[in-house]
Amino acid sequence: MKKQLSAALLTSLLIASPFASANLSVNVGAINVNPDNSSSAINEDPSLGLKGSSDTQLGITVDYAFNDQWVLELVAATPFSHEVNGTGGLAGNKIADIKQLPPSLIAQYHFLESTSAFRPFVGVGINYTVFFDEQPSTALKTVLGTNDVEVKLDNSFGFVAQAGFNYMLDQNWGVHAMVSIMDIETDATVYAGGKQALTSTVKIDPVVAMLGVKYAF
Repeated sequence: MKKQLSAALLTSLLIASPFASANLSVNVGAINVNPDNSSSAINEDPSLGLKGSSDTQLGITVDYAFNDQWVLELVAATPFSHEVNGTGGLAGNKIADIKQLPPSLIAQYHFLESTSAFRPFVGVGINYTVFFDEQPSTALKTVLGTNDVEVKLDNSFGFVAQAGFNYMLDQNWGVHAMVSIMDIETDATVYAGGKQALTSTVKIDPVVAMLGVKYAF
């Protein structure tokens, strides 16, 4: 966790350093990823499905203001961990543990005057989700009858829609809050003994919420 935190902070500092004298701000706080409640069918069988759990991590976002209204935001975080659980005929069974990072680049439009303490905003952008460290559960190995089980999730591109606000307490410090809907869809494949055993197109489509502290340079 310390290595992940250090890497996230270093990334933010490297991004921030060339623009230290520009219209730059950094937001740090808790960020939650809550996957869509609908399940994804396994092997196109609607009676067998998958659902992911939610997770909260440290969120770090960097904002660069081109002018009083338009801002480009980079959203980053420490890695999210999710349990993938079965639904329908697989209800009550954990299928796997996975980790993912969904960095996003978002163009925001900020309302009201730049001198206003409270400034709501909306934004749209793109997201690239990287899945890694997929670990099959003991239950999955038991069902497939072997310990030689591998779970793979493909990385994903998608769109992001966002709304939120900043409330400045003084010239430098403020409160940052946002909610985003992300389009995340991945192909999941389970291999047993080196052979493909199960497939599923997993629609994660999470709601992402962040509440944190803002610092404007």
